[in-house]
Amino acid sequence: MTGSAFLFDLDGTLVDSVYQHVLAWNEALRAENIGLSVWRIHRKIGMSGGLFTNQLLREIDREVTPDQVQRLRERHAREYLRLAESVVPLPGARELLADLTDADIPWAIATSGRMETAAPNLAALGVDPAKAVVVTRDQVRFAKPDPDLFIEAARRLDVPIESAIVVGDSIWDMLAAARCRALGVGLLSGGYGQAELENAGALRVYEDPADLRRHLDEVASRAR
Repeated sequence: MTGSAFLFDLDGTLVDSVYQHVLAWNEALRAENIGLSVWRIHRKIGMSGGLFTNQLLREIDREVTPDQVQRLRERHAREYLRLAESVVPLPGARELLADLTDADIPWAIATSGRMETAAPNLAALGVDPAKAVVVTRDQVRFAKPDPDLFIEAARRLDVPIESAIVVGDSIWDMLAAARCRALGVGLLSGGYGQAELENAGALRVYEDPADLRRHLDEVASRAR
């Protein structure tokens, strides 16, 4: 029996897919004649689609209709799937999950992506959602920065959310972790800076899964 459970974000945390999402959103926005700088899109990766739209409306001087929102989501999914073959696991990701499994430390994946875009990422990672605990956007009411994804993942693992360690690459992951009283651990592999992650609540920040694996004893509780 262990004292910790790990709840992982997916994009930018376990797989190197953030920039494919950015490019896919860029193409979707261009198809609707919505101009938004690529760096601004990157800053929103990891939050829910609804919040993405709300943030978008703040930055463009035009109305976005519900039909356009739906088309944007569908176009993003199509464009992402076109790019998904270039997605690979981040360094140390597979080994980290294997180490946790071997140590009998429960883990789950909780992603703001829907299963249609998460599926190729999980396949690249070698994770079968029929065998591992995987929670996607289409399975909860609200996505990050709301904590629903992580709460549901902890529930499926049958562990208290307060004893869980949330590992993510974005400020949205850290905010969600804080809102459910889980420990937040940040990774730099999604493009956010160390100070940003720490200011959002990360207790520790590491470069990527390989770096976290080397320092696992700093965050994981000892087996009881």
